[in-house]
Amino acid sequence: MTTGVLVMAYGGPDSLDDVEPYLLDVRGGRETPAGIVAEVRERYAKIGGRSPIRERTDAQAAALAARLNHNGRRFQVVVGMRHWHPYIRQTVADLRAQGVRRLVGLVMAPHYSRMSVGAYYRALAEAAEGLEVREIEQWHLLPGYIGTLAERVREAWERFPEADRARVPVIYTAHSLPERIRTWDDPYPTQLAETVDAVAAALGPHPHRFAYQSAAMTREPWLGPDAGDVLDELARAGAPGVVIAPIGFVCEHVEILYDVDIELRARATALGVQLERIRMVNDAPDVMTDLADLVRATACTGEWT
Repeated sequence: MTTGVLVMAYGGPDSLDDVEPYLLDVRGGRETPAGIVAEVRERYAKIGGRSPIRERTDAQAAALAARLNHNGRRFQVVVGMRHWHPYIRQTVADLRAQGVRRLVGLVMAPHYSRMSVGAYYRALAEAAEGLEVREIEQWHLLPGYIGTLAERVREAWERFPEADRARVPVIYTAHSLPERIRTWDDPYPTQLAETVDAVAAALGPHPHRFAYQSAAMTREPWLGPDAGDVLDELARAGAPGVVIAPIGFVCEHVEILYDVDIELRARATALGVQLERIRMVNDAPDVMTDLADLVRATACTGEWT
């Protein structure tokens, strides 16, 4: 029996005309104030007029399929987006129509939160009637993921003068979430700290900090410290530069291409600090190999063997 593998990501607009309907979906059908639409559209205009997340996720799915099916086709790997085309519900309906009855879900976000990864699986549950589903909830300590992050931090350090590298700290970042997740005993902050500790151990003694980024424009408090505030602190302390390692993201999209590469970089420039971002994980071979092993292990247990 062929097992479906649903690779899920957030989604993003394919053009500037798509920004408003995309925001409508993100906001659960509530109209977005015109000023926010204009601001978000401007951000996408500055990164090329669209989000590259679909192409990046397609490449990840293709890399997984190649590793899962090298000895014969047993896994049908497809992409479903939470807030844009192809929607999770559309992709699951297509799999059902093709006769797939077993499905492994994989969100391209390493750290679990009820508000993030949990929301993907709620969307999948609504669409998966008649299917047996197994969920991969987190993969924040996969050796290939940790090793790839460490390798790319070292690569970023190489962009600084050799005499400065020992004084260039790493700021590890992840998407902020509302502070109320702490009242749920949500594992998100703990898992992020575990990833930071694992990468730092792989790199050896070196200054580093953790910060959140990309908090939404709402009145409720969000998790901190904010990456911009940490950057300010390090600049005041005399750091000649910083490496930004967005461990909570696996590919380029607006939170990386605008929030880090444009907004945070401009802040660093104003402070007289060199800022270098690591290359994103994307479809790095070691990460994809470990994820394929995780999918296979999830599918090949118990009654699914």
